[in-house]
Amino acid sequence: MTDTPVEQMTFEQAMKELEAVVGQLERGDVALDQSIALYERGAALKKRCEDELKRAEEKVAAITLDADGQPTGTTPVDSK
Repeated sequence: MTDTPVEQMTFEQAMKELEAVVGQLERGDVALDQSIALYERGAALKKRCEDELKRAEEKVAAITLDADGQPTGTTPVDSK
C-alpha cells in the first residue's frame, strides 16, 4: 500500500493498489485489524476507480460528431 491519498490517485494507480489489496485479503495471511483496514482502503479505491470511469464516460459522451462521424469538439461537462 502507498501513502498517497486515494482522492489524489489516478485511475491506474488506484486500480493497481486495489488489486494488491484484494490479493492480500484473498491470501488471508493478515491480522483481523489489518484486514479491516485493507477492506476500508479497498472500498475507497473501488469508489475512486468508479468515479474516474464515470468522469471519463461523461467526457466521451460529450464529444460531438459531424455528419461524417468526425469529432467536431466537445460539449463542456460539469465536473464535481
